[in-house]
This record gives sequence, structure tokens and C-alpha cells, in this order.
Amino acid sequence: MDPALSAVRLSVREAVHTLSSEDGGRIFSTLGSLKRYLGQTENPALPGEQEEFARVHFSAFLRCLVSKLSPDWLELLPDGQLEELWASFFLEGPADQAFLVLMESIEGTAGPSFRLMKMAQLLARFLSAGRMAAVLEGQCWQHTESASPLLQETLLIRVVTLPDRLGNRLQRESLAVFLPQNYFPLLGEEIVRVLQAVVDSLRGGLDCSVSFVSQVLGKACVHGRQKEILGVLVPRLMALTQGSCLWQRVCWRLVERVPDRAMEAVLTGLVEAAPGPEVLSRLLGNLVMNSRKAQFVLTQKLLFLQYRCTTPMLQSLLGYLATDSQRRPLLVQALKELLETWGSSSAVRHTPLPQQRYVSKAVLICLVHLGDAELHDSRDELLASLMAGVKCRLDSSLPPVRRLGMVVAEVASTRIHPEGPPLRFQYEEDELSREMLALATSRPAADGSLETGPSVPPVAADTPDKEPEESDIPQPPPDGSDSELDSDDEFVPYDMSGDQELKSSKAPMYVRDCVEALTTSENWERWEAALRALEGLVFRSPAATREVSVELAKVLLHLEEKTSVAGFEGLRQRALVAVTVTDPARVAKYLTSQFYALNYSLRQRMDILDVLTLAAQELSRPGRLGRAPQRGSPGPASQPSSAVAPAWRAVVEERIRSKTRRFSKGSVGRGPAAGPNEFNSVAGYFFFPLVQHFDRPLVTFDLLGDDQLVLGRLAHTLGALMYLAVNTTVAVPMGKALLEFVWALRFHGDAYVRRGLLSAVSSVLLSVPAERLLADLPDELLEARAWLAGERWAVVGGRQAGGRCSPSSHEGLWSRAEAPELSKTQSKGQRLSCPQCGGGGTAIRGHWSPTGAPQRRHPVMRDGVCLFWKIPNLWKGYKVSTMDPRQIHQILAFCHILLLTTFFS
Repeated sequence: MDPALSAVRLSVREAVHTLSSEDGGRIFSTLGSLKRYLGQTENPALPGEQEEFARVHFSAFLRCLVSKLSPDWLELLPDGQLEELWASFFLEGPADQAFLVLMESIEGTAGPSFRLMKMAQLLARFLSAGRMAAVLEGQCWQHTESASPLLQETLLIRVVTLPDRLGNRLQRESLAVFLPQNYFPLLGEEIVRVLQAVVDSLRGGLDCSVSFVSQVLGKACVHGRQKEILGVLVPRLMALTQGSCLWQRVCWRLVERVPDRAMEAVLTGLVEAAPGPEVLSRLLGNLVMNSRKAQFVLTQKLLFLQYRCTTPMLQSLLGYLATDSQRRPLLVQALKELLETWGSSSAVRHTPLPQQRYVSKAVLICLVHLGDAELHDSRDELLASLMAGVKCRLDSSLPPVRRLGMVVAEVASTRIHPEGPPLRFQYEEDELSREMLALATSRPAADGSLETGPSVPPVAADTPDKEPEESDIPQPPPDGSDSELDSDDEFVPYDMSGDQELKSSKAPMYVRDCVEALTTSENWERWEAALRALEGLVFRSPAATREVSVELAKVLLHLEEKTSVAGFEGLRQRALVAVTVTDPARVAKYLTSQFYALNYSLRQRMDILDVLTLAAQELSRPGRLGRAPQRGSPGPASQPSSAVAPAWRAVVEERIRSKTRRFSKGSVGRGPAAGPNEFNSVAGYFFFPLVQHFDRPLVTFDLLGDDQLVLGRLAHTLGALMYLAVNTTVAVPMGKALLEFVWALRFHGDAYVRRGLLSAVSSVLLSVPAERLLADLPDELLEARAWLAGERWAVVGGRQAGGRCSPSSHEGLWSRAEAPELSKTQSKGQRLSCPQCGGGGTAIRGHWSPTGAPQRRHPVMRDGVCLFWKIPNLWKGYKVSTMDPRQIHQILAFCHILLLTTFFS
């Protein structure tokens, strides 16, 4: 055995044994003698002994020092002498082993303790002393020896995840240096120190590697710490690579050796942190030509698959491709692919607007960097993609998309084909268009940055005679100007609350012009103006409307919202109602015929029902003839008077009211003006076609099948039309037809349909006079009464699933109105009197039963029971304020039928 190696082993064993004693002086002397193996004393050990101690014994000895750490052990010597000597082994020995032991001891300590805090404070001193650079630097020379992949992987994980591990262990007691916002800038400074050492070694003729540093940089960026670490690293490297080819080569190799899985994160961070393409070129070199992963990230991922890069980042990225002749073919290829994407109709429809802006900016920046000769070689391909994109964007309904196509088309056509006629469009300038034009009018300077120049002539916008130097952007006042003294803040601003938006297209003045605009116009502003003005024009020009009423109703029924018009459905519905009111017979005949026609959606069929109901309501409104012509929007001249007149009139009426003494006060308001019901003559056109064909299924429309929603809406609409036809000559036939309709659907399983049927029965009872009901509809009334009183349809009882009543939980309306039971004091056969009418009765089978002549004693008799008892008992047990409306409908309808069939029988 080698005596020297045996001496090192014996010294370490003696030191470990001495650490267990309580003699502080002896411990201090032993540790001091052992430091000579670290080469930090006046008489250091031999190099072989130092190497053997560092390679074999150092980590184990550090773990022994950690195990002895306690308050009593450190107090064996005063003034912290022992603690300082103990810490020197971690701060002066091999950095990688000391770092791993520190991390291992911190992670292995269970819970908060004295040892945990001491180790955390020591690790903070370790980082502050710059020992992390020694950890990284030690791995740069491992390539000449047998480097351990396991050791490097362990170091890599511990170095990058140090803030997370310390935060999990220390919780709220974590030190400031361990916070991510402080640790990763420190790590960036340490990387710069390591690279400086690498450069010095290369100048001295020594070989080294930056692979481990590249792995640390890549893993930190993958963990999302690009801004912290590159925010320190890039400015330092930018200054160091200025005029130094060796530093540039070191930076190129640093990025080249980044693993592929981390290449995207590193390159994205570098593009974001680099202040310009020239700096990015110094840091990356021709990496895009040597690494397929880097080429994919820079020319595909950042341009097409993402749109998070800002405009300066795009300028740096594309400027980097343009600063070297070897990389310029990639810029030409990128422009071709960008224009191909920009010209894709699918991309225009399915990509969000921010991404379209992003691609458009990239196209303009590429055009700025490419020369005429490079563009001339690919002119045909570029023009084809450009024209396809212009067409797709001009066909879009979104103004920003159209404006984007106009700006890019004007600039790109001037650059790609300068000999041809330039494209010119009229559009409103906004912040985006001005930014795009600024990108187009800038050209690369000598240092690779962009400067403004006249390479592309400015494009005219709304005002063609506007000078190029004029701009809507307010210029900042020069320093020392008197602009603050000339401020107009003291002036009262104008009241602009009543201002209206100026439209380039005027609203049509005639109904036929509206029809033409809604059917053939490609000007969306004119289309919207026609839709908004149509209702007023219809009421102001009834004669002209009747000439095209059916055609106009057809256009409105099939009208689709092609632009984002506020309140489109309301405008369309009101226009249809106005046309139907103006020419009710023909339009109602057309609409009812289309309700059962093919190729209509459920939404359109329900729109037809809504329009018919609203039009019938308008036609049946009293005094409609005097107010109908004023439905349109008032002209500009009538607005001031209409706004001023109510004000002074209210003041005068208030003064008169306050000074007038009244002894009695009659009705304050005047009732609605009487007049003929206009719905009388056209009610049949609205009602009967809807009732005729409800039981005939179509290919896409089956009221008795799946389209129960439309059937329920139809039942409600028929009930509304019946109610609006009150006191008309056609009310009786309508009531009879409606009761037959109800009878056919009385057992329908959908609750919404049954609710509509109840509403329809109530409308018949309210609209048809009682005499006509009993004279013309006796059978229908009896059927309706039996249906309403039956078990299966009484909605006031308990229901099972499916909408049907359970016999055990429900009795019909009639059973709820049975005569009261006998009390315990009333015996069978006892003579009683009716509490309501005074008629005589006898106690029979537990119930009170009337006797005598029913016509004389009980004038209102039905089935042997006094109705003065029966009808009030219908409401027994119900609280009207909490009842469902359909329950009230059914009870009222049943009471109505019951009284009618009793009094007039």
C-alpha cells in the first residue's frame, strides 16, 4: 500500500474520531491540520494527497461535519471560531461536492431546525462568494477526463431547481437569495464568469467545453426563466462580443450545444432579449444553417405556429436572416410561405385577427429587407399569392380584415412589381394601418437596424390630396415651449351627446330602393341603412308598399345577417310586421302558406307566427288609423320642437293644477278612441290556413312528431288570434275550429303544448259571446267541460313523469267541488239547510244532499248538488298568489263553461 495514500486515510480517520470529542481546542487543531489537503495553508500537502483527499474522502468528511452540527458543538470555542473553520471546508473545497452535500443535507433535514437554517445560511454564503461559477467551471474541464454523466445530471437538476427545492423546504423562512427573481440573475452572472474563464483558457492554449453551461442555460429557459437569466446574460454578451471574434465563437458554441428539447425556449428568449438583428447575429452566427431544430424554430415555429412575438422581435428575427448572404435564401423562402398563408382563404376564415396582423407585419418586414433582384426572381409566385389574399380579405365582412388587405396589397404590389400600375384603396387610417405603413417605409441601416426612408412611397388613405408629411398623430411639443400656457382647458366643451355617426351611404328614400338594396347591394353600409329605414318608409308610403308587399315580405323572411348589425332580428321583425299591417290580406296569405312549405327552418316558421301575432295585435288596436303614419322616425326638423314642447307644457299644466281648486275629480285620462276593428275583415287570412294542415307531416317538418316546440307556439298563436278577434263576425267559426283543434290534441304529452291548448280554450270563452257559444257550440262546450274536469288533464293535481296524473294522487276538478262531508254531530237522515241559498236538504250517506223542488228551493242545481257549494270548493286548498297561471286558466275556463251550461240549460 502506498504510504502517502495511507497517511491521507489515517489523517481523515483521526479527524472524524476527534470530531466526537468535547475538546474544542483539539477539534480546532485537527481541522486546521486537515485543511492542508485543500491547499489553503502555508504548508500544503503534496498534489497526489490533495487529489486523493478530494476524490475519495472529501464528500464523506463533509457529511460528517454536517452530522456534528449543533448549538452545543459550535459553542465549544468562543467567538464563532469553530463555526468559521467548519464553514471554510464548504467554501474552499471542491465546489461541486460541497454544493451537492449542502443540497443533500438541506433536503434531508426533517422540518424546521437549527441545522436546516445553518445549512441554508451557508448555502447563501456559498452563492454570494461566487462558488456557483466554480461548480459550472469545474464541469467545463471534465471532457478531458472520465466525466460522470450521473454526476453532471445531478448537478444540472440541483442547479436549476434550487429555488423550488429551497422554497419547498424552508417555506416562509426562505432567504432572499433563493427567490427565483434573485437567483437566476445571479446564475446569469456566474455563467458570464465561466465563459470569461473559458475564453482565457482558449487564449492560453487549453482545451475546454461549454456543454454543461449550455445544458444549464437550456434547462433554465425551459423552466420559464428566460427573462431573468437572459436579461443579465444578453447585455453582457452583447458588450463582450463587440469586436471580439473569440467571444463570438464561444457564444455560437454555447447556443449550438443547447439540447434540442430546450432550443425553442432559448431562441425565443434570445430573440426577445436582443435589441436588434445585428446583436442577434453576433450571438447566434449561422446557427440557423447548422441546426435543423434552430431552423425550424426561427423560420416556422415563430412565424406560423405562434404569434406572440412583438414587432421589434419580428424585426430582429427577420433582420437576422437578412444580415448574412448564406441566410438570405431562408428569408426569401419565408416570404413565399408567409404570402401563401396570407393568401389562403381558409386561413382568413379560421385564424384570429391578431394572427393575421402578425403575418401581415412579417410580410412587410420581409419586403423591406429583400432587394429588387431577389423579388424579381419570384415575382409571379408572390403576385399570385398576394392577389388571392387581397380577394379573400376584400370579401370579408370584418372591416379590420378588409383594411389589412388594402394596406398590405398597396405596399406589397409596389415592392414586388414596381413597373406595374400601383394598387390604391380608400380606407380609414387607424393605429394599426399607420404602424404597418411605418414598417413598410423603413429600410435596414448599415448596422442591421431599421431606419425610415423613402423606399416605398406613402399610400393615400381617405384624402388623396393629403401631403405625405401630414399625419394625424399629435407630435410632442418641443422642450421649453409655451404649450402649457396656451392650454384651452378653461373652455367649456361642446355638447356632442346628440351627434350621429356619419355614414358614407345615404338611407334609401323609397320602398323599392330598400328592396333593391336588400337583395342586390354589395355595399354593406347601404344594406344596413335600408334595413333600418324600411319600417318608417312602409308606414309613410302605404300605397307604394302594397305594390311590392308580397315581394318585400319574401325578402325579409329569407333575409340573413351578413354583417354585425346591432338589433338585426328586431329590425327585421318590425319591418315584417309593418308590411303585414299595411297589406294584411295578401301578406298574411303568403306567410300562412309558407308556414307549411318545404325548405324552411324552425326559426323561420316561429318568426312567421310571431309576425302574424304582432300584426294582428296592431290591426286590432283602437285608434290605430290616427297614429299609424307617424310610426317612422321623425325628421331632423321635428326633433327640436318635440324635445322642447313637452317641457313648457308640463310647467304650465303643473302651475294650473297647483292653483286650481277642485271639489270632485273625475277620470283623469281620456280613454282610447273608439273605432272599427280592422282585424275583423282579415282575421280569416291569419287564422284558418294555420289550422288546416297541422296534421300533415312534411319531410323536414312534423308538428305531431319531433317539432313539439313549434306546435306549442302554434297553439299559443291561435289563442292570441282568437282573443284579438273579439266582437268580430268571424269569431264563432274561429272558435269552433279552435275547439276542434284543441280536441284533437287534448291528450298530447308535451306540457308546453297543453299549456297552449288551455290558453286557446280561454281565448274562445273570452272572445265568443255566451249566447253564440250555447247556440252554435253546445257539443264543443260539453266536450271541453268533460276534458277540463277529467282526471287525465287536470293540471292542478299531482303529476307523474310524462305529464299524466296519478289516480291515487289526483282527483278531477269536479271531485274537488263535492259537497261538504257531515260533521260528527250530524246524523244520517237529519234535515239540514243549504248555507248559501237556504234550500232544504237531508244528510244521506255522510254527505249533505238537497231535497224538495230543485227549481224552487235550489235555483242553481247540477247533478243533485248546489252550485253555490260546488264552485267555491273549486278554489279550496289553493293560494292564488302562488298558483301556476295554467292552473288558474283551467279553473276559470271550467267555471265559465259550468255556469254557461247551467244558466242557459
